[in-house]
Amino acid sequence: MVRAFREHWPEYFCEAAELGLFMISAALFMMLLWHPSSPVLNLIPDPFVRRMLMGMAMGGTAIALVFSPLGKRSGAHFNPAVTLTFWRLGKVKNWDAFFYVIAQFIGGIAGVFVVALVARATLSHPAVNYVATLPGPHGMAIAFIAELIIAFILMTVVLNVSNTPHLARFTGIFAGCLVATYITFEGPFSGMSMNPARTFSSAFVGHLWTGLWIYFIAPVLAMQLAALIYLRSKRTVYCAKYHHHNNQRCIFNCRFNELLEREQASKEPYQATTTLNESSMAH
Repeated sequence: MVRAFREHWPEYFCEAAELGLFMISAALFMMLLWHPSSPVLNLIPDPFVRRMLMGMAMGGTAIALVFSPLGKRSGAHFNPAVTLTFWRLGKVKNWDAFFYVIAQFIGGIAGVFVVALVARATLSHPAVNYVATLPGPHGMAIAFIAELIIAFILMTVVLNVSNTPHLARFTGIFAGCLVATYITFEGPFSGMSMNPARTFSSAFVGHLWTGLWIYFIAPVLAMQLAALIYLRSKRTVYCAKYHHHNNQRCIFNCRFNELLEREQASKEPYQATTTLNESSMAH
């Protein structure tokens, strides 16, 4: 444990910072788009349009974090359900998984606290409500099912894209687009979490504990199921990073070089064909 922390603390710090920044972004955009004193309400009265803009903002935030130096270093999980899934797949070592999850909770809470320190009255307004993810008017059962579905789809997409040679570098974009879509269309059912640490952060600062169990159980269960189905397809899981096409070190049980070799091999026939065509045109 001590050795893991001493050697990998920069990655743990990155995970904390990523979810902290995500929560700050969520709070700021929520206050901008939903607080009654915001001029945006007069400009854009339609709640669906504002929810769509919120989705675009948070999807963009997720993409920016994946491709940031922080995300490139740690792998950009900033979600215990994601980390536990890659741990189950054998990509994350035991103590790294433990410290990643702890860091994610600490970072998320810190992010909400930072906003609360400077704008508690605005953040606590019922229209903003500490940017909490809570079950919608359809009830807890529907919220649980909705969280199961969106988390399952997210992890299925992440596993398939991140382990496909010509798509792997775009994993963060796929994930961010799903976040944007979910907030726009699924948000009214569960608040759109997929992330135990993200939900707990708002709940802890705002004392909003309604349905907390949903956001601890559903995302983890759904992502584990997605991983099980992926493993049964007998496809390889190369690494636990969302973005690996960079020069940052990797602390995972990594086989990314094999994916690079597959990517290069898939390009060689095209390059050979292009060279042959160019040669034929020259003659």
